[in-house]
Amino acid sequence: MTTPTGNPPTASNPPAGGPALDAPPTGGTPPTGTPPTGTPPTGAPAPGATGTAQDERLRRWRMVLGADSEESTGRALTGRDAAMDQALTALYGSGGRNGGRGNGGRSAGLGGSAPSVARWLGDIRTYFPSSVVQVMQRDAIDRLGLSALLLEPEMLEAVEADVHLVGTLLSLNKAMPETTKETARAVVRKVVEQLEKRLTTRTRATLTGALDRSAKVSRPRHHDIDWDRTIRANLKNYLELPGGDGAGTVVPERLIGYGRAAQSVKKDVILCIDQSGSMAASVVYASVFGAVLASMRALRTRLVVFDTAVVDLTDQLDDPVDVLFGTQLGGGTDINRALAYCQSRITRPAETVVVLISDLYEGGIRNEMLKRVAAMKASGVQFVTLLALSDEGAPAYDRDHAAALSALGAPAFACTPDLFPDVMAAAIEKRPLPIPDKEPV
Repeated sequence: MTTPTGNPPTASNPPAGGPALDAPPTGGTPPTGTPPTGTPPTGAPAPGATGTAQDERLRRWRMVLGADSEESTGRALTGRDAAMDQALTALYGSGGRNGGRGNGGRSAGLGGSAPSVARWLGDIRTYFPSSVVQVMQRDAIDRLGLSALLLEPEMLEAVEADVHLVGTLLSLNKAMPETTKETARAVVRKVVEQLEKRLTTRTRATLTGALDRSAKVSRPRHHDIDWDRTIRANLKNYLELPGGDGAGTVVPERLIGYGRAAQSVKKDVILCIDQSGSMAASVVYASVFGAVLASMRALRTRLVVFDTAVVDLTDQLDDPVDVLFGTQLGGGTDINRALAYCQSRITRPAETVVVLISDLYEGGIRNEMLKRVAAMKASGVQFVTLLALSDEGAPAYDRDHAAALSALGAPAFACTPDLFPDVMAAAIEKRPLPIPDKEPV
């Protein structure tokens, strides 16, 4: 899994959640003399600034720049501010791989014992909002190598669960001791339930409408006609028969069936998901969407994950947590083999939507992969290529392969979870896909 390696909360994103500072100076310590606009002054307050406003500005600059700025800002932290600064310093001290706060000789680190890490996780949840906590957790995993500590149940209970943490846990699945797996499943289930609550209603409503609009209108067979509803619907077409005895008949211009067709499978959907490490968030979201699609009777949904091997997880779609723990993040990529498997499972090409979710770094046979896509499209399959299914946008991806797919009429683009129902609705109705404007392909 690729985790963010961003810098600590900065002047434009202050940890305390208050108003942003002006642009910070480029050095680690505020310059002396007359500072440019926005830098912490070393003397009297700036013209027009009240003492309280200036104190708050200096406090924030001290929090941003670290202990080395204490003398130049004239601020010594106490109480809650000191505790926040200590939590930031433990992670973003200047010895970290990605730079740090201040220019002293400290190195980043949370200490060697699990209790100190648990204490740090508790501290950041106390002092920072959830969105900042998630960023700091991901940075800690990347900068300080905390992945191994997530194999301890007490660590999992202390962290803030999100999609990225789920991806990390899935990548560690094979290394987890049995005592940790149940805790890990509970963490994953919590995130999955949150995603289902967020995504299910809109997905079902959007796709149900698309399925209804795409259904072919045909006259029901004789034994499928609901005669009671048909007669009532056609009473306006009553004709009195000649003879004057009042006898007549109803002309059934519109036949109404029992709805058997409405409950039958209208479309087949195949989700083909790259489970290489960089696709972790996409695997999580795709598994949740797979479960939602599988719950719709008008769709027959198949979920396939792949690296250099192909695994069909369709029989686990009733529980996306089982799907996720059936994946194995990491390894190589053989898109051609995965598409060959999916192609072999297509029985109704004109009624099938194949969604390939991959960064397109192909380790298999490139030309064969493209030939398979071309063959599927020629047979009537609606083929969708997503570079990512996540909130972060497009990852690094193979631009040559993306361009080649686009030339075949299968443009590759990144898709957010909120856009995915609209993409699927367009594919079902065989309309142009709602590709984001800024996508390069």
